[in-house]
Amino acid sequence: MTASHVRDALASAKPLPFWLDDPDRPAARPPLAGDQSCDLAVVGGGYSGLWTALRAKERDPGRDVVLVEADRIGGAASGRNGGFCEASLTHGEANGRTRWPDEAARLEELGLANLDDIEVTLRRYGIDCDFRRTGQLAVATRPHEVEELRAEAEGESAVFLDRAAVRAEVDSPTYLAGLWSKDSCATVDPARLVWGLAAAAERLGVRIVEGTPVERIRRAGGQIAVHTNHGTIHAQQVALGTNAYRPLLRRLRLATVPVYDYVLMTEPLTDEQLASIGWSNRQGLSDCGNQFHYYRLTADNRILWGGYDAVYHYGRRVRASYDQRQETFDVLARQFFETFPQLAGVRFSHRWGGAIDTCTRFCAFFGTAFGGRVAYALGFTGLGVGATRFGADVMLDLLAGEDTERTRLALVRKRPLPFPPEPIAWIGIQLTRWSLARADARAGHRNVWLRLLDRLGLGFDS
Repeated sequence: MTASHVRDALASAKPLPFWLDDPDRPAARPPLAGDQSCDLAVVGGGYSGLWTALRAKERDPGRDVVLVEADRIGGAASGRNGGFCEASLTHGEANGRTRWPDEAARLEELGLANLDDIEVTLRRYGIDCDFRRTGQLAVATRPHEVEELRAEAEGESAVFLDRAAVRAEVDSPTYLAGLWSKDSCATVDPARLVWGLAAAAERLGVRIVEGTPVERIRRAGGQIAVHTNHGTIHAQQVALGTNAYRPLLRRLRLATVPVYDYVLMTEPLTDEQLASIGWSNRQGLSDCGNQFHYYRLTADNRILWGGYDAVYHYGRRVRASYDQRQETFDVLARQFFETFPQLAGVRFSHRWGGAIDTCTRFCAFFGTAFGGRVAYALGFTGLGVGATRFGADVMLDLLAGEDTERTRLALVRKRPLPFPPEPIAWIGIQLTRWSLARADARAGHRNVWLRLLDRLGLGFDS
């Protein structure tokens, strides 16, 4: 695939998320109209905040809940992600087993139960978001990855596929083997999911305001004052779902970093093009590299193709201008046609990017502040489509002061190590990215830096 072919394929791609380029996108809700009071104020109008608001009303219908969003509901990561709704609460079984060996099996069960509950909720409220529980297919594209996948196979729920079998599922000359986890992942239209959750929450009585950035929170007598540019919300309790954006609690300023992820969407495939790659079971796919791709089919048979290039900007900066990065789009397009050469000539309709939050353990962490009146869940590292529902219940348990199975988990009780301040954070992240790419090129061999991170409990092998 030449550079000119890549440029032609990208030439007409719209620079905005495909999911939000939808005439059915709900109109913006009005901003906060002066000072208000409530039982629970939820900050953030993505999955984390919406699940918290919805679950709060389901658990206590009489609770007065206000959700405040700085921009538009689902306008950030929740409306632009790949739409993989995974069962994992720990960013993969290996990460969970390494960090919480005594809880790993139970965390897997809780994650699957959480995914079941999401499916039930969608049916209960009639949320049409193209939810398809087709599972996820991990593919090996390098020889050393084949035995790694074979070792992970667990009977009927995770089936190892040799080269012929995996190419019978999805045909790419780059595939050497695969692992089909049949029940642990669904695909969704992420924007329609977030819009459906917002509508369901409002039907239960949640008040949602948009275009209302929260500037700070503080203790005000026996309440928490949530100060915005349109007035102040006086709440008995507050739940924070700000994720990649600047934390409102000083203690969290070094707990996460924002990392930019990029995505391409193809035009709809013809019947002949789709037949050339198979994919009749419509699984979500990912390859096994440290720098990995994720991809899936949409309802109208486009291919979403994202990942690989995770970009960190010095100083934890989050800016709209970073959402478009031509260098990354060129790389992604070239890699797409290397994976599916039979789709030469397909063009991309949309290109976009955005920040996700990550922490040093690569999955969500939890806590409280202001004497237990404020709860937070952060650090979902790209798995928030599913795990935020579990995180919402954790936050509500913590605010209630309840001793539950969730709050007893070491996953919930223990905090990750913070990232260092700049310039150490930037240097460390760039060194890690370089080392992970080098490991992919050297049959998975982890260099001294990666082995040091492993010993410190900071390593991650995707």
